[in-house]
Amino acid sequence: GGIVWLFRSIARSQSTALSFGKSRARIADAKQVKTRFKDVAGCDEAKEDLVEVVDFLKSPKKFLNIGAKIPKGVLLVGPPGTGKTLLARAVAGEAGVPFFSIAGSEFVEMFVGVGASRVRDLFTRAKRNAPCIIFIDEIDAVGRQRGGAGFGGGHDEREQTLNQILTEMDGFEQGTNVIVMAATNRPDVLDAALLRPGRFDRHVFLDKPDLEARIKILEVHTQGKKMAKAIDLREIAKQTVGLTGADLENIMNEAAIFAAKRAHKQVIHSDIVDAVEKVSIGSEKRSRKLTKHEKDITAYHELGHAIVGHLCPNSDPLHKISIVSRGSALGVTWFLPNEDRYTTSKNKFLDEICGLLGGRAAEEIIFNEITTGASNDLEKATSIARNMAMRYGMGSDDIGLVSYGETQGTIFLGADPSLGRNYSEESAKGIDEFVRKTIKEQYKRAVDSLKQHEKKLHEIAQVLLKKETLSVGEFLELFEGKREREATK
Repeated sequence: GGIVWLFRSIARSQSTALSFGKSRARIADAKQVKTRFKDVAGCDEAKEDLVEVVDFLKSPKKFLNIGAKIPKGVLLVGPPGTGKTLLARAVAGEAGVPFFSIAGSEFVEMFVGVGASRVRDLFTRAKRNAPCIIFIDEIDAVGRQRGGAGFGGGHDEREQTLNQILTEMDGFEQGTNVIVMAATNRPDVLDAALLRPGRFDRHVFLDKPDLEARIKILEVHTQGKKMAKAIDLREIAKQTVGLTGADLENIMNEAAIFAAKRAHKQVIHSDIVDAVEKVSIGSEKRSRKLTKHEKDITAYHELGHAIVGHLCPNSDPLHKISIVSRGSALGVTWFLPNEDRYTTSKNKFLDEICGLLGGRAAEEIIFNEITTGASNDLEKATSIARNMAMRYGMGSDDIGLVSYGETQGTIFLGADPSLGRNYSEESAKGIDEFVRKTIKEQYKRAVDSLKQHEKKLHEIAQVLLKKETLSVGEFLELFEGKREREATK
């Protein structure tokens, strides 16, 4: 009996060892891939770039007969949530071909050689199912620059896996008809060998959607939901500047959940507004009980942000003030841009810093004490001032029109740690001096603004403490005696 058990145990361990090197890719055959280009809204230019890929897969002979080489790899580049995976599935759906999908991190294990074995297995399976698409999500997990001197040194297993991917792509013969698509939000850390012609030589860029794109995305995600006719998707899109397609999908789903919980027969405007707030600034935590003194400090702190931000000509328009806890914040003052913005001026940065310091300024003026509530504001203000000096050439004349330092985080991704600071001690002192001076000047500006409107600060604080939340209309009526105001300044 013991011998039989031993043989079975050995057989099981051999089977496990063999399967360990098998690819973990998920395969969806042509009939299972239901996604089409019409399901991907808000990235028309990216779709246009990928129409050719669909054509390559559908009619390869048309290109081969004229002597054109079909691209082997397509790299989708964009921030998280912009639809890279969805777009790759749509290409497979439009072409009617199988879709192999795997995350870059699934290749690499602690055992050397497993990643390379999984790559070989994946490409072998793909060739058997050609024409098809291999999609590698987050390829930067396996495709980072090799031979870096970052923390922890190199990673032999990851490098072997990357080498095997390069070898397999080089081994494609004309007519193989397997296209490798990959997605990343960090193209700067990818190995140069991945990006050269013959590998991932076609790059498709996806960005966060603009106003019109957000409207189209919202339209896609209202399908299948019972929506009230009065809902204006353009108005919702204006309130979601800077959000991704995934965020918008989440908002519409949360709105439907709110409607169901409130026993609404349709999703109404207030459901969507609450969903936007939940996704953007977190859920309300009414169970968190503050002392009266803490509540008073929070009210004046948030109004400090609101009044100073409202008085700064370059700040975004005020949207809402609340002293109801959300996430880790005891209160929130919400400013919303009224349009998509692709550049930022020096004056806008200074106004942002001033607005961020308004909360602490109000605490000092009213209570003559400082709390920890401004810690996050100080972090943000310091970061803006430092970026002004180091990245945008907006510092003092002593610092000059120079970009200092590499992007934060590269030293953890395989680059030389010495590259994290490529400037002298004297320059570092100049940067620190500029940051301190800028914060000090903007703090004085915030204090002066609040002292000029101290009476209004007290009056509005009493209303906020009673109502807990003020809309921009209510704030303006109290501050300026106006009921409504255009969202522009």
